[in-house]
Amino acid sequence: MSTTRVTRKPRRYGMVIDIDRCTGCGACVIACAAENNLAPAHSKATERTGVTLVRVVTLSSAESPGTGFGQPRMAAYMPLMCMQCEHETPCVSVCPQQAVEVDKLSGIVEQMPQRCLGCRYCMTACPYHARSFNWADPQWPAGMEATLNPAVAPRMRGVVEKCDFCQSRLNAAQDEAAMNGQSDPGAYTPACVEACATNAIVFGDWNDPESPVSQAAASVETFAWLEKLGTQPKVRFHSRQPWIRAMAARGGAAPAKEVAHG
Repeated sequence: MSTTRVTRKPRRYGMVIDIDRCTGCGACVIACAAENNLAPAHSKATERTGVTLVRVVTLSSAESPGTGFGQPRMAAYMPLMCMQCEHETPCVSVCPQQAVEVDKLSGIVEQMPQRCLGCRYCMTACPYHARSFNWADPQWPAGMEATLNPAVAPRMRGVVEKCDFCQSRLNAAQDEAAMNGQSDPGAYTPACVEACATNAIVFGDWNDPESPVSQAAASVETFAWLEKLGTQPKVRFHSRQPWIRAMAARGGAAPAKEVAHG
């Protein structure tokens, strides 16, 4: 009996986030928390002790070069998550447990809590401050356990976690493709993309020149944050505002003020 070996087409999933469209509503943060079974934050949790996979931060033109005295100050909002770095991924290179790796078939930087020993080297190495540490075991209010996503296992205390582009949804797409006799899952939609009311987040396959993300990246107004680091992030940003692009190119002060978190 002969069998046919099914091979998947390598993809490079990524995003382009339109900063000009983002209103800072935080819907992406809430959707991410619900999808990935993040427990409600403790009443005394801070940005350093809370757990979130995506934050919405405020950008101020006062921090950008060329906006000095007499210039009107402007503000914008930017969702910030794992940038899915492709070249010499900082978190991968420092992890002593091989708890972080880049999936060759999806391009997603995967975090494996089963291997994580909680050293937090990856948090130090990440230039985007896009990782969280679980300081306590997750706890939910009575009855809320029934609303958890059965496709995502809750993580225990003592491990680091990050955005993985809702990999559980990719797994579901793969299962559906297999049931239909197909080898490739094709497109799927992460929770933050689905929840954005202004369609500020475009998601797709960088390897497909016809994909929405590739089309959005073709604009001269699309850029990578801290591009000079050379990590080739698969999450890019778009803005018509020169001061935002100047801030990103300078690679100076990181976006500091958080306006929404899980």
